Parts: sequence; C-alpha cells; structure tokens
Amino acid sequence: MRELILLRHVKSSWNVPDSDDHERDLAPRGLKAAGRIGRFMRKNEMLPDIVLCSTAKRAQRTLDLVSEEWKAAIEAQHLKGLYLASPGQILAIVQRQADSINRLLVVGHNPGIASLAAQLYGSGDQAAADAIAVKYPTGGLAHFRCHDASSWPEVVLGRGELIRFVQPRQL
Repeated sequence: MRELILLRHVKSSWNVPDSDDHERDLAPRGLKAAGRIGRFMRKNEMLPDIVLCSTAKRAQRTLDLVSEEWKAAIEAQHLKGLYLASPGQILAIVQRQADSINRLLVVGHNPGIASLAAQLYGSGDQAAADAIAVKYPTGGLAHFRCHDASSWPEVVLGRGELIRFVQPRQL
C-alpha cells in the first residue's frame, strides 16, 4: 500500500510588483501556517519517507518551515517539473518513485495539486472530497492511501482513499 500526501505551498507574498513568479516568497500568514501544518503532520504520524518539492521559492520555503516541526531529517528532492505542473505531470512524477518509498509528500501549486487530489479520490472522507472540490487553499494538505497499489506506477486516478484534508485555518 502506498500513501500520497499533497501539500499546496502556504500563502505567498505579492508585495514585490513585477517580481518573477518563481521567486515569490511567503507572506507572514504563510509563515505561521507552515508551522501548524508541520506540527499536525508530526502529531498525526504523517511524516513521509521522501519529499518531492517544486523549485519555486514559496514551495521550498514551505517545505523548510514544515519540516522544521518534524524533528526528523527526511530526504527532499527539488524538481523543476513540479513548478506549475498539471495533474498528469504530477502523477507521472509520482509513478516514477522507487518501490522502497511507502509514503510520499509532494509540495506544489494549484491548480495541479487541487485537480490531482480531486481526480485521485475514489473513496474515503466524502466531506473532505467535497471541501477539495470547493477550494484547495494555500497550505491545504490531502492525505491519500492507495490500497490497490503495491508500487507507484499502480497509483491511478479514481482509486485513492482520502484519509483527510486539512486547511491551516482548521489547525
């Protein structure tokens, strides 16, 4: 069984006009949210075996702040292919992961993260799936179990069990 956790970066700043989107940093609200998400993941035993993170500054800073709360060193790979990736592109990256990885965290962007979460849903928390369909805010975290998948290439759309969907304002 594989577990996939999808995290949208926390709230970013728009304070620097005409700045490169890839280089946008976090807003103060995002800094606080990242710590809450990291603590939630640690307390709920959701630490990943490995993290795949977009190369965008806001995604990398999100991961830095979230992982500070884990009290554990976890390998992270920073992939340019996750920057503004489509759901299909994200899924293709997920499907290429090693069999030794059981729980994977992907830190990325909307609309790709939200669309992938909605498309992965096959069973589980219906209220959480409905919430994802309405809005996947910055800092949103969806946790899926893929019971039918003994390897990452077997993780397919419509077969994920949604365990939980949390938003920073809920924590």
